Amino acid sequence: MKFKLTSLEKKWVLYDVGNSAFTMMVSTIFPIYFNSLAESAGITDVDYLAYWGYATSVCTLIVALLGPTLGAVADTKNFKKIVFSVAMGVGVAGCILLGFLSSWLWFLGIFVLAKTGYSASLIFYDAMLTDVTEPDRMDSVSSHGYAWGYIGSCIPFVICLGIVLGGPSLGLDMQLCMILAFLITALWWLMSSVPLLKSYKQKYYSETGAHVVRDSFKRLGKTFVELAKEKHIFVFLLAFFFYIDGVYTVIDMATAYGQALGLDSTGLLLALLVTQIVAFPSVLIFSRLVKNVRPETIITICIAAYFCIAVYAYWLDTQFDFWLLAILVGMFQGTIQALSRSYFAKIIPAEKSGEFFGIYDICGKGASVIGTALVSFLSQATGSINIGVSALSVMFLIGLVLFRYSAKLNRGYKNV
Repeated sequence: MKFKLTSLEKKWVLYDVGNSAFTMMVSTIFPIYFNSLAESAGITDVDYLAYWGYATSVCTLIVALLGPTLGAVADTKNFKKIVFSVAMGVGVAGCILLGFLSSWLWFLGIFVLAKTGYSASLIFYDAMLTDVTEPDRMDSVSSHGYAWGYIGSCIPFVICLGIVLGGPSLGLDMQLCMILAFLITALWWLMSSVPLLKSYKQKYYSETGAHVVRDSFKRLGKTFVELAKEKHIFVFLLAFFFYIDGVYTVIDMATAYGQALGLDSTGLLLALLVTQIVAFPSVLIFSRLVKNVRPETIITICIAAYFCIAVYAYWLDTQFDFWLLAILVGMFQGTIQALSRSYFAKIIPAEKSGEFFGIYDICGKGASVIGTALVSFLSQATGSINIGVSALSVMFLIGLVLFRYSAKLNRGYKNV
């Protein structure tokens, strides 16, 4: 039987379509524009890659520190939509402001603000999965979110790319082109959020007293104590910490990596557009397979594939190599994210989804602090960008071993 999304599930998926436009910009036009600002200030290619990596690490560290606390607040009755809206608003405002900046340092600062808002919004968005659907539908709904997010983000990206590449030939100033590109991305993100904000109702929540923040801290403390006892959740998070670290580092630094290698900017942007296009059918194909194949098996395949991709990055030095890398990443990127999200949602208490997804975010985007910092440090220490990126293979290998152990622990769990 053909899988059909409910009205609320579609609105939840639509937010993925909106925020993915920002992700696409961060992976493509943002680092290229920052590179031009850095070059104007006399910054070398190696230092440019390092600064971009450090900025990404800072914003993920902020979210990692605040995520569990904000997640606990979000689990309070009727609070999840509020904190989600604030985080999304900060991200949208920061995205608009970026187009008006010409200083590389100010650009990095506002980028940290915008990406922090974006990342924080995803904590609450992911936690909404338990409210908008049922456990037996989570794999498919989560996969549809990533699939439509990938293909949907191509629409504003193509428009922005046309403005940035074609604007100067039409007599438009590059600064104006960037303002328009960032504005289009922000509005796409904002408008895609409206249907979810209008329809979402928080089904699962934790009871609290008059002191919301204080009670949230207490609940969070209890959750960490419970987590130490819930071995099946703890080991999964540990595995996730390592393998998703590499995934997010590849997403955050792909264009910066290609730029630092001296590859053609237009070719890099088109290659990453291909990644989005390839990801769309790939996620949907895997979402069909998961009905007959255990999600643990598919996640294992994805981790192993990423290990091979990281090893291959050591020899990458041509445009063709980058295109091949982009296609391979597209085949597995969405699936490993989608199934990890739904897998986790099925093994945690629904009424504490905000708290647990806050911790999940520490192990996810927060973990990329290590990945981006590792790539940046090794690139500067060895003078070789390829060595820095290929070092991520170690993270995937550790993640693979730990995930197989967590899969064994979770096999008897009722929702998996």
